[in-house]
Amino acid sequence: MKTILITGAAGDVGTHLRRELAGKYLLKVSDLRSLKKINKEEQFVRADISKFSDALRITKNVDAVVHLGGYSVEGPWDAILNANIIGCYNVFEAAHRNGVKRIIFPTSNHATGFYRRDETIDHRVYPKPDGRYGVSKVFGEALGSLYADKYAMQVFCMRLGNVNPMPLDNRRLSIWFSPRDLAQLVTIGIEHPKIHFEIVYGVSRNKRSWYDNSNAHRLGYRPQDDSERFAKEVIAREKSGGDPTAELYQGGIFTVAEAVPNPAPLPGKKGKK
Repeated sequence: MKTILITGAAGDVGTHLRRELAGKYLLKVSDLRSLKKINKEEQFVRADISKFSDALRITKNVDAVVHLGGYSVEGPWDAILNANIIGCYNVFEAAHRNGVKRIIFPTSNHATGFYRRDETIDHRVYPKPDGRYGVSKVFGEALGSLYADKYAMQVFCMRLGNVNPMPLDNRRLSIWFSPRDLAQLVTIGIEHPKIHFEIVYGVSRNKRSWYDNSNAHRLGYRPQDDSERFAKEVIAREKSGGDPTAELYQGGIFTVAEAVPNPAPLPGKKGKK
């Protein structure tokens, strides 16, 4: 059974993924924060990935890394720089030094957030980040390309939509990603024998999707869920009169906000940074 390191394991996406992959892999789970619950099949290692020594320590003796760790929303530059740029580099370089050949990097829809909602885009479009957070994800994709070409690592980048048991609003009807579809796509990233460097979209089979996800389908992705079954309920509760710029672009509120509430504050800190 392969040993898989999941950074950022205490976050929402990490929590869903740990549940879905339980029993399939030996999970080495890491975060700067404590986990609410650690399963008996998991090994928890606390780490601050902005410190290279921590990144080097947690990437030892694993078969693949799912790098979810970092600052997960638009926020101040210093926080994004340390967590998403320095931290991302540290994880890639530490994995390389430890001989880990495969990295699954969940990038973000915010790497392309300034495409309009009336456009359909694929994995080949030029990045159009909608903020500092989006820029950090473009950096991670570029870093993955470098490590794939220069060091023969196998890098699988997933531009995540929104991982949740159900879509939360009208925008997320287009980018919803169910936990079981997440697990399927991550498993492809871990197991597919012919990955060198790939970019795919981390979304379910949504009727309202903005993405041509044929590259994921080429690799065997067969999503099981579609946000359309929630559409009537979601649209009925949606409030009108949102910011016109946010409503125009795929990135939503990230296109106009300087910061949004941090869903994963560090212990002792408030939800907005």
